[in-house]
Amino acid sequence: MVRIGIDVGGTFTDLVAFAEETGETALIKVPSTPSDPAQGVVDAVRRFVRGPGQTWKVFTSAASLIHASTIGTNLLLGQKGLRIPKGALVTTEGFRDVLEIARQRRPDLYDLFFQRPRPLVERRYRYTVRERMDANGAVVVPLDEEGLRRIAERMREERIETVAVCFLHSYANPAHEMAAKRILQEFLPGTPVVVSSEVNPEYREYERASTTVINALLIPVVSSYLQELQGRIQGEGLSCPVYVMQSNGGLATVESACRLPAATIESGPAAGVVASAYLGRVLGIPSILSFDMGGTTAKAGAIVGGMPQVVTEYEVGGRVHSGRIVKGSGYPVRFPFIDLAEVSAGGGTIAWLDPAGGLRCGPLSAGAVPGPACYNLGGEDPTVTDANLLLGRINPEGLVGGEMPISPSLAEEALRRKIADPLGLDLVQAASGILQIVNTQMVRALRLVSLERGYDPRSMVLMAFGGAGPMHAAFLAEELGIPEVIVPTAPGLFSALGLVVSDFKHDYVQSVMRLFAEVDLEALEQVFLRLEREAVQQLRKEGLPETQILLQRQLDLRYLGQSYEITVNAPRPMGKQDLDFVIESFHTRHREIYGYAAEREPVEVVNARLTAIGVVEKPALAGAGSRASDPPGEAQVGDRPVYFEGYGWQPTPVYWRPFLSPYGALEGPAIVEQYDATTVIPPGWTATLDEAGNLRLRRK
Repeated sequence: MVRIGIDVGGTFTDLVAFAEETGETALIKVPSTPSDPAQGVVDAVRRFVRGPGQTWKVFTSAASLIHASTIGTNLLLGQKGLRIPKGALVTTEGFRDVLEIARQRRPDLYDLFFQRPRPLVERRYRYTVRERMDANGAVVVPLDEEGLRRIAERMREERIETVAVCFLHSYANPAHEMAAKRILQEFLPGTPVVVSSEVNPEYREYERASTTVINALLIPVVSSYLQELQGRIQGEGLSCPVYVMQSNGGLATVESACRLPAATIESGPAAGVVASAYLGRVLGIPSILSFDMGGTTAKAGAIVGGMPQVVTEYEVGGRVHSGRIVKGSGYPVRFPFIDLAEVSAGGGTIAWLDPAGGLRCGPLSAGAVPGPACYNLGGEDPTVTDANLLLGRINPEGLVGGEMPISPSLAEEALRRKIADPLGLDLVQAASGILQIVNTQMVRALRLVSLERGYDPRSMVLMAFGGAGPMHAAFLAEELGIPEVIVPTAPGLFSALGLVVSDFKHDYVQSVMRLFAEVDLEALEQVFLRLEREAVQQLRKEGLPETQILLQRQLDLRYLGQSYEITVNAPRPMGKQDLDFVIESFHTRHREIYGYAAEREPVEVVNARLTAIGVVEKPALAGAGSRASDPPGEAQVGDRPVYFEGYGWQPTPVYWRPFLSPYGALEGPAIVEQYDATTVIPPGWTATLDEAGNLRLRRK
């Protein structure tokens, strides 16, 4: 059996393959193709199947391919070549404008010309029907089925491509939505009809409607993309089932991803955090800050107690400020997402001067096309990669183990013309300034997922990966007081590695809306049992036996009168003797996040949640950084001067990582190069290779 992971990034598309019987590893990195993301996947598969040696061909008929992409995000950000389908919304009479009214949030409080994000469904395609449930699920006004049939006829005339249905209080009683779905499917055969009670049965009308609409609009796009991708992969000679990474860090079948594509919106960034959590469990490290710096962005996540931290809502298509999604700037989606802070600080991030003459970095990126100036692909703007190159931190001969030549002279020309000369600086000052700015931005992101979530980064380990992550990690750790940095064996492809160690995972939720003291435990137990039956049925359908299924219960709690809730674990089953444990867990978590706990205030149960995990056997990550084509040799392959702020230019030995021995330490300053990344060990740091092949940096 071969397990293949393919991660589509903004600059590179990464493929990692494990042969489970032999332990053989294939690592492939190709440029991404933003205008056609599937082409980058096909290019990587072609190199895998038809590459040198042909040793993998015998396994391709017994393979599984796990894929991560951000096509959902790209659609809502307006990427060229992607068209938002013509969608319709059917809602309760009087609630036609729920998508426009939204919430009273202004991302720019004092901007008089601020405009809300454009509703994803035009007003003329938002239909209302007479029906009404109350908050307890009792029928107030029966569903007007005749009126719904007339609406369906109009949709057919308008050639509507996908339909979302969101009725008031359907989370308490879905009967009207299910009847509407049946009628609409009769009149619109072949058209996706998505009802909110199947997608997001939680209270809060706007967020539920937004999630349902986004899921409906993504179905035609994601389905078309995945089906086309499967066909093109098979055309390259790789006939195998395809699975998709979800935003919660778990796998799903293509069928499930096509039914709930909103759950896959941020699948790519999630994979790196999953890999960090898995490697942390292997190494016995429970608290980790995951740091992924690629070609376009840098992403930070937290693993606490061996588990990635998760949030239950995300604003897709929104603006990001210092790692935070600006509330009210995008479209809310209520599905579990791995908690990530993302900043525009990748290798391709462009440095520029604002009108006042200040040096700025981002948010624009050179991406894969045209790329940094040193790539010699037409890029004329100086980037973070160009700055690292001019300070000696990148091999001037080329990237990707020398397979991708670069031009220091083009980097020098771009930096001098657009930054150094206008500011009256020399090249070293300009390049060093760029790196200090992007490092500050990345420190903010790491603080956001640690300190602002109630976790002390000084008690955590920094897991650094991505093509550029290991170059910057030690400097960020120094700023935050983090004592140790771990650079995994294949850092540049670590997110793709995360795909092949992922489990199947599905999340379920049901609104409760009761004071904790008034909750009927027997009724709550029945809610959980129903969700568990649904979860087990789904995972068994995906080929998981019950012996490999784990079920984790949670409750969303809040103090009465609060607007938002905190998720805590719940026992399975939960008896009266467990109530104190649940309440105390809530008070403790509230204190960690907000600095206080109102223990005398009544607590409200908002939702019951269930996470169902289908555990799959994990291939070993050890040794994934070396390649069969690397013959044994001396670890030190040369030296070159490298500039370090506060130390100036330092003579620095350069090592080839596949030749390093787990015995002895490298004293900083030092550079460690490998096929997919470069690690910088600054003065005052040491690095050792552990027995599993991970590079571990520590402050002296």
